[in-house]
Amino acid sequence: MARLGIVRWLRLSLVIGLSCLLLGGCSFNSSVNGAGKILRVATEPAFPPMEFQGQGGELQGFDIDLMKAIANEGDFKVEFQSLPFDGIIPALQAKTVDAAISSITITEERAKTISFSRPYFKAGLAIAVRANNQDITNFDSLKNKKIAVQIGTTGADKSKSISGAQIRSFDSAPLALQELLNGNVDAVINDAPVTLYAINTGNLQGIKVVQQLLTEEYYGIATSKNSPNLISINQGLTGVLKDGTYAKIYQKWFKTTPPKLPEKLPFTTATPTGASTFITSINLIFQSIPILLQGALVTLQITIVSVVFGLIGGSLIGILRLSNLKPVRWLARAYVDFFRGTPLLVQIFMIYFGIPAIIQELGLTFTFNRFAAAVIALSLNSAAYIAEIVRAGIQSIETGQAEAAQSLGLDSVQTMRYVIFPQAFRRMIPPLGNEFISLLKDTSLVAVIGFEELFRKGQLIVSENYRAFEIYAAVAVVYLCLTLLSSQAFSKLEVWMNPVRRSRKVK
Repeated sequence: MARLGIVRWLRLSLVIGLSCLLLGGCSFNSSVNGAGKILRVATEPAFPPMEFQGQGGELQGFDIDLMKAIANEGDFKVEFQSLPFDGIIPALQAKTVDAAISSITITEERAKTISFSRPYFKAGLAIAVRANNQDITNFDSLKNKKIAVQIGTTGADKSKSISGAQIRSFDSAPLALQELLNGNVDAVINDAPVTLYAINTGNLQGIKVVQQLLTEEYYGIATSKNSPNLISINQGLTGVLKDGTYAKIYQKWFKTTPPKLPEKLPFTTATPTGASTFITSINLIFQSIPILLQGALVTLQITIVSVVFGLIGGSLIGILRLSNLKPVRWLARAYVDFFRGTPLLVQIFMIYFGIPAIIQELGLTFTFNRFAAAVIALSLNSAAYIAEIVRAGIQSIETGQAEAAQSLGLDSVQTMRYVIFPQAFRRMIPPLGNEFISLLKDTSLVAVIGFEELFRKGQLIVSENYRAFEIYAAVAVVYLCLTLLSSQAFSKLEVWMNPVRRSRKVK
């Protein structure tokens, strides 16, 4: 009887569970396929006046207003998600978002991997230079110049055709324009509406546009390949174009009448499938390896230099943390707390973008070399962590060692140099190895200032072919190889520095 009761209970639980799943599935399908469905729409809110964050943190801009109007017309709702521009197309491919409206230019290459709505905005590229620049007057005069662009944009593609130009890629248009303001580049190639809006609103002083519309481009709302949501989006967009809503939104942001838009652009959208896609992925990885290895060498270079300076500074700060003078201890503690308590990314921005801007406001000319700025930021941050490693290592040595050294006539400096620090250093090697590996991975953050190390090389490749998984997987493997080699090197150093383990190995 007991077994029969258990069987009935299991059957009842199974029936109830299946019923809940069916009901949940029905409600989910109705929310997705029926009226009132919610679309997750990606955007990068750093492109005014198209999309940006207002003073209260709410999303504003032409694209935001237009997408809301399209949703109202198409009878669906919108849930905006902020993503970096170079991550939008991979997110669409992975279907983590349903659509994207972020001033994405419709190109034939992009149309091979994602689907676009009908064009909703006519735009083009413009050249921005400093107001006192008289040398750059058109596209041809950009030869052999330093040019800043936003990664993954048509401006970045256009800049590749300039002979002798040094291209610096940034994650957003404001960073590229700030690079121009700081005097680190000669020009910026960017979308004309955004650059003109920034100049006209007074947000960018000392910059002018020398030539507009180098190209004729159209923005489109992007979805994953052959997405069923594209029908609703196109219906809503067609509706707002016909009933005058589009013209009102355009007038609100640009104070003029909108140009006539075509219904579609003649692009081939076929994509390889099956075995050909797999073969393409393998070939793509092998083709990318030489470029990624070049970035890996830069990563190692900046890591080694930063660790050397960080070790010197961290050792001094760690010793000062043990000083008998309270003001000295407090200053050393304040340094450690600041650099450990603030994100490294913020420190990089402060040093590379902030310091030159402040100095130039004082009327002085000052620019930062990217390598120097990256090394300074990484070294200062690393020194804070190394200081604590050094302090703990020194304090781990028994006090009797110092007393014995003093009894032999050594002063405090000689005691630290010949007795305490050599023993402490052996104990510091494992945590110093961890810090080196952490710094090796943290070098990926200097990509935000256009430094082309390993991670940025991968980003640049993805911006060309939109094959995020394959390229970033290759980047991860290269990082893994670097960290494993570093770990082995520090293990060998630990054995070599330990006389007991070294003698055992010899025997």
